[in-house]
Amino acid sequence: MTAKVNTIEEEKKLLEGLANEDKSSIERIYREHYNMVQTLVVNNNGSTDDAADIFQESMIVLFEKVKNGGFELHCQLKTFIYAVSRRLWLKKLNQQSRFSVGSYNIEEVVSVDEDMDVHENRQKEFNLMEMAMNKIGEPCKSLLEAYYLQKKQMQAIAADFGYTNADNAKTQKYKCLVRLKKLFFAQYKNVE
Repeated sequence: MTAKVNTIEEEKKLLEGLANEDKSSIERIYREHYNMVQTLVVNNNGSTDDAADIFQESMIVLFEKVKNGGFELHCQLKTFIYAVSRRLWLKKLNQQSRFSVGSYNIEEVVSVDEDMDVHENRQKEFNLMEMAMNKIGEPCKSLLEAYYLQKKQMQAIAADFGYTNADNAKTQKYKCLVRLKKLFFAQYKNVE
């Protein structure tokens, strides 16, 4: 699996590739962001076909912006795609009257800007957590990934990491988690 785009320079190159209709850039944007849009649409009264349509429309919006030149991305690419997709989906729901809100405008009921703020704050926290995970070192990083991301049982972790039993592995996981929290909150305070 390829690494996710995470730097401004990489995202600029990706957008240049999109503007030049570079197949690998388009495929990478699709691969890294389609699932996010599909989740958004499916979790809000849509189907996978609706999600495909919304993602395609979002890609067209993005393509037209980068093709016309002068487009500057002031957030992460996934934040931009999410915002465009959300607006398009809310508009489509409003047109289809699937979401009955009386005479109110749907964007008055569901504040897209507030949702974007929440999404951007969550993204900042994920980035801080990723930095903390990269600083924590081994074996803590691998142990926490095994437990939280790979969903391994403590007995399996004990065997994989050479601990005498599951209780010792659990104690080590707790110590690693305490270190991770310290790293995370130290970074969090510096960002605030």
